[in-house]
Amino acid sequence: MNALNVTEYTHALGSQAKVASALMAKAPAAIKNKALKALARLLRDNTAALQTDNARDLERARAAGLSEPMVDRLQLSPKVLETCAQGCEQLAAMPDIIGEITGMKQQPSGIRVGQMRVPIGVFGMIYESRPNVTIEAASLSIKSGNACILRGGSEAIDSNKALAKIVQQALAEAGLPEDAVQLVQTTDREAVGQLITMPQFVDVIIPRGGKGLIERISRDAKVPVIKHLDGNCHTYVDDPCDIAMAVKVADNAKTSKYSPCNASEGLLVARGVAAEFLPQIGAMYAAKGVEMRGCPEAMAILASVPGAKLADATEQDWSEEYLAPIISVKVVAGVDEAIAHINHYSSHHTDAILTTNHMHAQRFLREVDSASVMVNASTRFADGFEFGLGAEIGISTDKFHARGPVGLEGLTSLKYVVLGEGEVRN
Repeated sequence: MNALNVTEYTHALGSQAKVASALMAKAPAAIKNKALKALARLLRDNTAALQTDNARDLERARAAGLSEPMVDRLQLSPKVLETCAQGCEQLAAMPDIIGEITGMKQQPSGIRVGQMRVPIGVFGMIYESRPNVTIEAASLSIKSGNACILRGGSEAIDSNKALAKIVQQALAEAGLPEDAVQLVQTTDREAVGQLITMPQFVDVIIPRGGKGLIERISRDAKVPVIKHLDGNCHTYVDDPCDIAMAVKVADNAKTSKYSPCNASEGLLVARGVAAEFLPQIGAMYAAKGVEMRGCPEAMAILASVPGAKLADATEQDWSEEYLAPIISVKVVAGVDEAIAHINHYSSHHTDAILTTNHMHAQRFLREVDSASVMVNASTRFADGFEFGLGAEIGISTDKFHARGPVGLEGLTSLKYVVLGEGEVRN
């Protein structure tokens, strides 16, 4: 596809999305829910066919030498598809927030003023690897009464095309416009350049992928962007804490899956519990082949762990998002140093404290400047599905409009509504 054709093509997508968004904005809740339930059913009915399309992407990815964690992100296993279907059903069961009026107050003039929740309009989503994002974005778009234009990675093109076709089938079944969810069918990178510079059609852009992609979108977009650059998440093991629980949670936060942005990349340990905690977590990580890059104090304690893969941490390690079986380990004096380290080095995505001290927990919640802050839980819970949002479109580390997992509310806006009985301003 040449540049002229790409421009025409993306403008056609934008124009179609704009028309569809007006129809979606006024669609009744029952119709949107009908589409979501149809989508859940179609995902289950087409699991085998979808895996055939997905196999082509997996084969190409392996032939291109993609790393195993990256290939893992491409998988559309029956379990992944079932989670997508459940997400659609969870969204369908949720109350419809569109048209909801809140905060209605009588003013001295006699008018009543409140705010109504409305769809954003058209959002563009640019994402890499994970084809299940196609369903998450589509389902949230449907429930929130928006239209969306989706641009997945070239490595998942066959999977994404097959999923998008099913989404449009579900929309048609419910009597909604098929153009409410459109997938960019070309892998030409120029399509991204067009999508992020069409404010006449697109109201917001949501990039989801590697740092390079998100930096490019943030730099070049002429449309507002909801983003997170990376996921350098931390687990801080406090003094005092339940050591057995801390070992279990710190292990899960790192090793349940290495590729997601909510996996812990940094482990901070209070000096008072380091001698007891570090050998135990070190043995767990050693058994799973996780390399530990630590400060001198942590290295001295971990040196006694049989089979441990150890390396001295560099300054860069404290800021690194590994997405791999590697974790940075630092011994800190206590909660003050832990909070200071996290606020300096973290990507403000998700950080957790493991503690039995209520005051330390409260301080951590208040003072850690991240989108999700947790007490005695794995950072891996930072996810729209786990937070009960039905699904998420991504995780925002921005502070305006949407922060943390972006679910239904993050895809809406508020407008002021005024109710009067003939009042005039003096």
